[in-house]
Amino acid sequence: MLIDSHAHLDAPYFTNQLATVLKRAHQAGVEKIITVGVVPASTRKCIQIAKAHASVFPTAGYHPHWAAGADQARLAEAEQLARHPAVVAIGEIGLDYHHLRSPKQDQQALFRQMLDIAVAVRLPIVIHDRNAHADIYASLAQVRSRLSGGIIHCFSGNWRLARKYLDWGFFLSIPGTVTYPQAMDLREVATKMPLAQMLLETDAPHLTPAPMQGKRNEPAFIAHTARAVARLRKIPVAEVSDATARNVLRAFPIKANRI
Repeated sequence: MLIDSHAHLDAPYFTNQLATVLKRAHQAGVEKIITVGVVPASTRKCIQIAKAHASVFPTAGYHPHWAAGADQARLAEAEQLARHPAVVAIGEIGLDYHHLRSPKQDQQALFRQMLDIAVAVRLPIVIHDRNAHADIYASLAQVRSRLSGGIIHCFSGNWRLARKYLDWGFFLSIPGTVTYPQAMDLREVATKMPLAQMLLETDAPHLTPAPMQGKRNEPAFIAHTARAVARLRKIPVAEVSDATARNVLRAFPIKANRI
């Protein structure tokens, strides 16, 4: 069994081929997919997709890229969506100091507000951290005791940072970039971390694994990530697949009949 813990099925790329993409995922052994909202409109679409497909579960997020436009009306909408019974996490949320599509001050304010929402609705958080390790960690440290769990999406730190989050009981999500030989820090983390705290993700349609380069990423390709992790850890791929799938069911409050 495989579960893709982070995909963007609402992305325009999937609009006219979602049924086919989901069929390929199921044929590859992917039984469930977490589809991740990045703004309120995205979250609404994720909820609609989940309503139409029993194997899909939505999150309610507000990505730092759009922090500059996060006025009170949009934040109120984000909180309303966070309370939808289908939603299994608050995310993705966080900070992105690489692209800086919104000023740092706006990103930080939005991050604090979304963390407050996560505490209020008692859902785990899905964290986006791009070149913002220190500020992310400091912000989470302030609210950690009130959080209902956490997932560091597309983990991009080193082993030293990984150990801090693992000590908190957080899950680290390993993306397809673990198949890239140059991703030395990520490969070290995937090798050393407890399998009981590992998730696998595609971040589809982004971050295509090396064996599928030239194609848009999709949930079916998570099988390549599982195989790469298995090779690094020198264990059977079935052990990685089954363990990380079980971990998703621990990390997210997934219910069968939730809409």
